[in-house]
Amino acid sequence: MTTEAITPLRQRMIEDMNARKLCAGTQRGHIRACKRFAAFLKRSPETATFEDIRRFQLHLAETDVSICTRNIIMTGLRFLFRVTLRRLDLAAEMYHLRAPQKIPLVISTDEAKRLLAVADSLKTRVMLSLSYGCGLRAGEVVRLKVKHIDSAQKIIRVEQSKGRKDRNVMLSPEMLDLLRQWWKMRPSRYDGETPVQERWLFPGSKGRRIGKPITTRHLNRLFHEAAEAAGIKKSVTLHALRHSFATHLLERGTDIRIIQALLGHDKLETTARYALVATGMIAKVTSPLDLLAQPRKKAKKPPQQRAQQQNSETTSTDQPPA
Repeated sequence: MTTEAITPLRQRMIEDMNARKLCAGTQRGHIRACKRFAAFLKRSPETATFEDIRRFQLHLAETDVSICTRNIIMTGLRFLFRVTLRRLDLAAEMYHLRAPQKIPLVISTDEAKRLLAVADSLKTRVMLSLSYGCGLRAGEVVRLKVKHIDSAQKIIRVEQSKGRKDRNVMLSPEMLDLLRQWWKMRPSRYDGETPVQERWLFPGSKGRRIGKPITTRHLNRLFHEAAEAAGIKKSVTLHALRHSFATHLLERGTDIRIIQALLGHDKLETTARYALVATGMIAKVTSPLDLLAQPRKKAKKPPQQRAQQQNSETTSTDQPPA
């Protein structure tokens, strides 16, 4: 945090986060939130009052902070006051705002084909193919190891991803062929004595990245370069490939529960939002306006009712007149 007086507090907070096994990214976010609050107060958060909490939330509302960022900040502060400081009264004063529900931005199959075709290297093409063809997140792509590729069962194992969950995704023949091509070209000078099964598929090769996988920032940069070369004008991100993976599967009739398992979603509602952007499915829906223009068809009577009517007509004609 910002002053020497806060240093012990920061240390206690880090210990509390480590005890609860919070991932490194979550810990960095919580620390940034507390540093921002301390900078606003110009003193230690330990001395914060109800009025300070109210003023800080009002300050966030008046600035250009997005709702998502604001909620992340409040999550970090709630951890500080609820867990580390044990100030449940102050933690109760913090609230989250409901974020607007936006539909995912996806690319078309033609745009996906162009994107992979213009990739300037085999490495880029393989990583982008994993994102689009298997629905992997950026962090899941860069952390792949040899042991995660199971060519016998034709699956890729994703270990301890978001939410500390494992899952399997399909390994298509096309994807397997690309991975084998990349393995022949992959630089191996920094592997050392690392067992083959434990080697990164996409190892870093510079400075502090030696012995570690490449960064998600590097992968994002490669994606944006390919998107620009492919002439994709939408303001898409790398995560749009994962959205497109789910949407295109849904348009081709894949069961939504299978898509849920491939994406690793806990709730079916999370997966169901892709129905909102499955333009192929939406375009096939017949509008009620079109039905108005069609001639009305006579409703056919059921066979049993037709037989009864014919029998009654026959009976009435056979009887002599009175």
